[in-house]
Amino acid sequence: MTESQTTSQPKQEFERVLTQSSTAVASFDTHEKSLLEKLRHFLHSSPASVPLIVLVMSLIIFAIIVGSRFFTPFALSLILQQVAIVGIIGAAQTLVVLTAGIDLSVGAIMVLTSVIMGQFTFRYGMPVELAILCGVALGALCGFVNGVLIAYLKLPPFIVTLGTWQIYLATTYIYSANETIRAQDIEANARLLQFFGEKINIGGATFTYGVFAMIILIAILWYVLNHTAWGRHVYAIGDDAEAAKLSGVRTKRVLIAVYVLAGLICALAGWASIGRNGSVSPQIGQFANIESITAVVIGGMSLFGGRGSILGMLFGALIVGVFSFGMRMYGTDVQWTYLIIGVLIILAVAIDQWIRKVAG
Repeated sequence: MTESQTTSQPKQEFERVLTQSSTAVASFDTHEKSLLEKLRHFLHSSPASVPLIVLVMSLIIFAIIVGSRFFTPFALSLILQQVAIVGIIGAAQTLVVLTAGIDLSVGAIMVLTSVIMGQFTFRYGMPVELAILCGVALGALCGFVNGVLIAYLKLPPFIVTLGTWQIYLATTYIYSANETIRAQDIEANARLLQFFGEKINIGGATFTYGVFAMIILIAILWYVLNHTAWGRHVYAIGDDAEAAKLSGVRTKRVLIAVYVLAGLICALAGWASIGRNGSVSPQIGQFANIESITAVVIGGMSLFGGRGSILGMLFGALIVGVFSFGMRMYGTDVQWTYLIIGVLIILAVAIDQWIRKVAG
């Protein structure tokens, strides 16, 4: 065997392996995805599609079961009124969940800030505008405390907000002495506190300013999360915080900003809850944290962070509102509503796990 033949053998072997690899890659690229794989990829790229489909189906079902009275403008607008507070709180929860966290204190912040707005106005005679600003500032401070403990002390969000939930709720009861400010007193002396409860009639439908506040807030957050660098950073932290940090994202600042913004939104919900209920009471909104998590989960948000849409959260809140309202109109026990919502929560998490396999 000559030297040239010896040299050409490894070269020929390399070319043969390269040709086989190219053929394998080509056959992989041309692999036809099954219908199920296509569906999973679609749902992965459009996380709000699942809750939207469920919402449309639930509307159709209740239209059949309850009848035409379910589809009246007044009935549908009443559903929006009922989910306005949950939608606002859910927007705050969405920001936190996108960072792979969870905030159990959102309801407590909402109640605390509403009590501060009312008490500062009636106990100290403070101008109602200034009292509202104090409540908003307190909401931001509560969020800041949560953010610092999570971002700088590296404490788990669940543990931190579980603790601050108890602290904020206890502070509310201690400060207010469990006192309720009546709707009549507010209406006579501080109508601005009830601003978000004012109603507008449009074509037979009745909307409150709280509904418009929810829609505007969600629209703004949708734009920020999808079309700004800060929004991309929020998603990046939820997807992989360490990778986001290595790529130049100031993860601690973004996390604190998320929790501060969540606190501000909870204060807005506190103001809106006064309009919704008419009065200021430390007893209202105690389960707002659970309701917000329910809306987020049913809305297709991944509790592992980094995936989901705030529009999905809105659809999730509307699904709960449709089932609650529809079951009442049908005349069933309220426990059946809780049962169905519980099933929907489990199904939503199971679907999220199935969809996440696309990324894996």
